[in-house]
Amino acid sequence: MEKSVGNMQEIRNREQVEMFLNGKDSIEKFRRTLMQYECAMLEIKTKLDVLNTELSLQKSRNPFETIKCRIKSPESIFGKMEKNNIPMTVEAMEKYLNDIAGIRVICSFPDDIYMLADCLLAQDDITLVARKDYIKKPKPNGYRSLHLIVEVPIFLTDEKKPMRVEVQFRTIAMDFWASLEHKMKYKKHIDKAESISNELFYCAELIAQLDGRMQQIREKIEGAPEL
Repeated sequence: MEKSVGNMQEIRNREQVEMFLNGKDSIEKFRRTLMQYECAMLEIKTKLDVLNTELSLQKSRNPFETIKCRIKSPESIFGKMEKNNIPMTVEAMEKYLNDIAGIRVICSFPDDIYMLADCLLAQDDITLVARKDYIKKPKPNGYRSLHLIVEVPIFLTDEKKPMRVEVQFRTIAMDFWASLEHKMKYKKHIDKAESISNELFYCAELIAQLDGRMQQIREKIEGAPEL
């Protein structure tokens, strides 16, 4: 039964996409806009890669471990627009959605998150649109991450255009917790769901303590005199 419902939802999403992209001009406009988001995403990724290379030379370690990029699928975009009663136009999509292009930066330590974020925002072609610090003020379920919505200009053959990109910064431990919580959240018919939510929250607290202690250990090692 669940599979049947899932298939119907997928068909419905495809129909929404087809209704939205009902003409050649709309299709080409939509594809070009997604291309522009991808270009903006690559601009931000390059900036972060450069910072990682420079800071690794200064500090003899890499500030971040991995970086992941993604562009929302058309189905996901239109589903979010429908859910939030956003008009089904490319113009409305650009105006109201901030997470079409997304980057996730996985760091080893919490202070690396803030250092990288500050260095990125200090660049004169980056504009901060919104900032949500779920590390200092976690979500009720225990979720921790630093979210930035930034705007960066892209240079095309015929125009210069500012585009928005969402950048999420997490530690390895925060990302591990968030990935597992996301997978379990979509399981159906879970017994004792409230108890599981409480356990997840407790695990998030332990992870935050672990991040703090690991950072303290690193500071002690870095502060120790060389032989």
